[in-house]
Amino acid sequence: MFLSNVTVFMPSVLTLIGIPGLESVQSWIGIPFCAMYILAMTGNSLLLFIIKSEPSLHEPMYIFIGMLGVTDIVLASSIMPKMLGIFWFHAQEIYFDSCLLQMWLIHTFECIESGILLAMALDRYVAICYPLRHTTIFTHKLVAQLGTVVVLRAAILVAPCLVLIKYRFQFYHTTVISHTYCEHMAIVKLAAGNIKINKIYGLFVAFTVSGFDLTFITFSYSQIFVTVFHLPQKEARLKAFNTCIAHICVFLQLYFLAFFSFFTHRFGSHIPPYIHILFSSMYLLVPPFLNPLVYGVKTKQIQIRRHAWKMFVSFQKS
Repeated sequence: MFLSNVTVFMPSVLTLIGIPGLESVQSWIGIPFCAMYILAMTGNSLLLFIIKSEPSLHEPMYIFIGMLGVTDIVLASSIMPKMLGIFWFHAQEIYFDSCLLQMWLIHTFECIESGILLAMALDRYVAICYPLRHTTIFTHKLVAQLGTVVVLRAAILVAPCLVLIKYRFQFYHTTVISHTYCEHMAIVKLAAGNIKINKIYGLFVAFTVSGFDLTFITFSYSQIFVTVFHLPQKEARLKAFNTCIAHICVFLQLYFLAFFSFFTHRFGSHIPPYIHILFSSMYLLVPPFLNPLVYGVKTKQIQIRRHAWKMFVSFQKS
């Protein structure tokens, strides 16, 4: 590695400093983060096991919930081990290529999660607005095709971010990243070259994915509400609405944290850095932590909780 007065040439190692301004209390911050991570892994793993074990749950809605569980596990696991290493063991160094891989995993699975929420919204739209055609439209083949498209879309859209960093920049102002993980703009801002193309492409991906998904998710739920409110019986309206409430909760909490993190990183210069870093970290950890609770506990009509209780009772008897 060649050093000059102001730049670093092709660094092989970068340094993640964690949460700027809160270095002295990071070891304590790591405790609730670790607890949420353990609960997220346990909850999502249990969710996947139940869905796989119960044939009655092999329906599109539950398959999408299982896909969301896998996404949450990968997303949380891509940041938490390194983050806890920074907080507790001061393991701040990360190889440049490993940093890029972490960045790709994070942003790819963010896009995948958004795509799965769109697929779930479309599934509920067909189930409620066209109930007699739901089973013929949302076949297992279509679910597999939707899952493949969601994954490929995310991987293809995020991959150029790697290429634009790896092959456009050779000199960097610094190797220190003021963050707990390798985020796209946090890496780009280290570069000593013109970063305009990287910024534009990052915005393009963010607005393409969120704009497309939000438009169709909003359309789906608006049509669902119109249909539900026109149902003649109150009980039918409540039952139909309850099938969507869990999805709406997950959708709102994900996009609220996502937009807060996105806009504060680019336009929130007046916001203290530690606020942005904390919310960015929570944005990747809170959804994996809350999703199993929302789908397994809070929603009465979903049968996951009942099957979990049945498994627990069977385990005690054995």
